[in-house]
Amino acid sequence: MKKLTIYEYPKCGTCRSAVKSLKSKGYMLESHDLFEQAPSVGILTGLISRSGLEIKKFFNTSGDVYRELNLKDKLSSLSDQQKIELLASNGRLIKRPVVTDGSKVTVGYKEEEYEDVWGG
Repeated sequence: MKKLTIYEYPKCGTCRSAVKSLKSKGYMLESHDLFEQAPSVGILTGLISRSGLEIKKFFNTSGDVYRELNLKDKLSSLSDQQKIELLASNGRLIKRPVVTDGSKVTVGYKEEEYEDVWGG
């Protein structure tokens, strides 16, 4: 069976939709609750480099913590390392879900992207 790792918040509607989609495609999921335990700096560094995305795409820009920390204004002045450390310090800052098979990575949930990346 195909296996994926998903970093999610189980009560999040978007995450539930993503899980349902992936399970319907025949994947077994290893779930990590972002609110209980954010991924480490090392894990995040790997996810970001494999995703091919800018680090800012990993931030949950619509979340309360992002707004409370005024990250919209601060993010551009932080180094990549500081951004990754910030993400690792609070799972609520991470855009969810993050899904990986060890080589490919998706951030957020769009069914079209899931069809392209994770198959139908």
